[in-house]
Amino acid sequence: MILVWMAALTAVLALLFAAWNAKYVLDQPRGNERMIKVAGAIQKGADAFLSRQYRTVFIFWLILTIIFYVASLYNIVPAPTPMAFTLGALLSAVAGYVGMEISVRANVRTAKAAEKGLRHALDVAFKGGSVTGMAVVGLALLGFSLMYAIYGNPVVLIGFGFGASLVSLFARVGGGIYTKGADVGADLVGKSEIGLPEDDPRNPAVIADNVGDNVGDCAGMAADLYESYVITVLAAMLLAFYTKLPIHVIELPLVIGGVAIIASILGSFVVSTDNKNRIWHALNSSLRISSVLAIVGFFLVTWYLGLLQYFPSMLLGIVVAVALAEIAGHYTNKNTVAVREIAIASKSGAGTNIIYGVANGMRATLFPIVIIVIAILGSYYSSGSVFGIAIAAMAMLSLTGIIVSIDSYGPITDNAGGIAEMSGMGKKVREITDPLDAVGNTTKAVTKGFAIGAAALAALSLFVAFANAASLTSIDILNPLVISGLFIGAMIPYVFSAIVMRAVGSAASKIVEEVRRQFKSIKGLMKGTAEPDYAKAVDITTKSAISSLAAPAVLAIGSPILVGVLLGPEALGGLLAGVIVSGLVLALMLTTSGAAWDNAKKYIEEGRFGGKGSDTHKAAVIGDTVGDPFKDTAGPGINPLIKVINMVSLLIATTIITYSLPVFLHLVAI
Repeated sequence: MILVWMAALTAVLALLFAAWNAKYVLDQPRGNERMIKVAGAIQKGADAFLSRQYRTVFIFWLILTIIFYVASLYNIVPAPTPMAFTLGALLSAVAGYVGMEISVRANVRTAKAAEKGLRHALDVAFKGGSVTGMAVVGLALLGFSLMYAIYGNPVVLIGFGFGASLVSLFARVGGGIYTKGADVGADLVGKSEIGLPEDDPRNPAVIADNVGDNVGDCAGMAADLYESYVITVLAAMLLAFYTKLPIHVIELPLVIGGVAIIASILGSFVVSTDNKNRIWHALNSSLRISSVLAIVGFFLVTWYLGLLQYFPSMLLGIVVAVALAEIAGHYTNKNTVAVREIAIASKSGAGTNIIYGVANGMRATLFPIVIIVIAILGSYYSSGSVFGIAIAAMAMLSLTGIIVSIDSYGPITDNAGGIAEMSGMGKKVREITDPLDAVGNTTKAVTKGFAIGAAALAALSLFVAFANAASLTSIDILNPLVISGLFIGAMIPYVFSAIVMRAVGSAASKIVEEVRRQFKSIKGLMKGTAEPDYAKAVDITTKSAISSLAAPAVLAIGSPILVGVLLGPEALGGLLAGVIVSGLVLALMLTTSGAAWDNAKKYIEEGRFGGKGSDTHKAAVIGDTVGDPFKDTAGPGINPLIKVINMVSLLIATTIITYSLPVFLHLVAI
């Protein structure tokens, strides 16, 4: 168990580093009274949303905990499953909460820091983001290490992983619906109809929009990657356990996580620049340095433990992480050819803008899929087992600390620009916050690509673990039951995306009506002599998002149960294969398209092709509006969807061997 306790100690180190950065951020000045008032409204709205969301999660948690408790009494699931499920869900919720609470406090401090210059603003924003990143990996690795130290059996921890998956699904979907409902509603009236600039204080939905950045891109992403981290550790340890590998091999994923935490902490110290065109370079350098340090650490660990056969898999996992970041930047960065093409297409109108944006997302699936396939084949053949694929996924996810730090920087700088605009800080400050925000779109796209790629590798490992648990030695795609499950699985990500995108559309429609109503009924609002009712828009979006959570959760939890019970384990295996492949490609396409549309709009807003207010700009705004639910709701929501379906399948695997309908019919026939 010494390896497990070493991993736990590095997790504590990550939490201490997060606390140190949190103190640094909170010690920074908040600015004048107007800035504090705007930031306070954003914080209040974010807290209100998260409170309602967690109350909804509590209902699902209570129902499932009772089910697990009853199931444990009949030995359907291991006895510790209810407790493991609760702890997994609790730590996931804490990861999201901590990230959001720092984000809504770092935003105003970043805006104030921008008065001193770019370097200081970047420093505050990144340190604020690193609190989330290190809290995510610290809580995930500490919780998993302690649970494994107590029970010594990764099968018991399937409940822990499912708890993380459940909260992640709610956080990702709920936060995504909220943020894009508010964003789309604010843009359609404020920008397209009235011609207000971004974050104009006269727009009644502007606070709701800024709240959404935190609950979606910070709390949602934190819970998402916490879950990805936990699931990847679980999948690797389960594979090692099922294939009866030695104990130090079973514990290897925990060691990998600990090594990468140290590498990520060291890599975070290099983020600094005074050049507006090198912000992304500064952030990307931290990822590259963390990656190199992690590779060195992995080599030393595998050499010491006599497990060098797994080092190539780890190397491939790190390469995939860095490569996906570079590819996402190529297709979404404001200064790349791909984004400029969308901006140029906007000169012809919204139609061509949307065509080029969708095509960009479709094209962007090519290289990530090729890289993932190379990683799968390379890690399998270099290690001689499927466990090598799981180790590649773990090495990739081990960089979660630095990846989430880079991602969480995004909503902080976005909010900082909004606070600067709403509090009248002036053009000089916006000239610093705007480029920081533009890079934030790229960092968010990078993280989503990373999360999706990691989900694919982790889900493949879970798929093999399911096959072991369900006693399936192979899955024959010529079997009609398997092919039926395959088609059902391929369909699920599309139905899921339709549900959440319609929810965004519904929320946005309500916000549009409310914003129009306020401009008509509040005298002096357009002139800036009266203040809008920000709270009303926040309340509308919150209610719309929370009321839309049940359908995606029922789809994710219910579909594998129905297929498993009605069609049996082989069909469920087909469903898992279908949802993994279909979901991976669709998620990549959606997230890339959305980020590229957003940055094409920003590229035009810098004065190109007529700049703000031009017909080209209006077309780009429409494209950005279409892309909002693509990149921040449906696309990233598919990631936890895949893993929830896999976790449910693992939980019911042994049960459906005995109690599925095909088994019953076979017994009757005999």
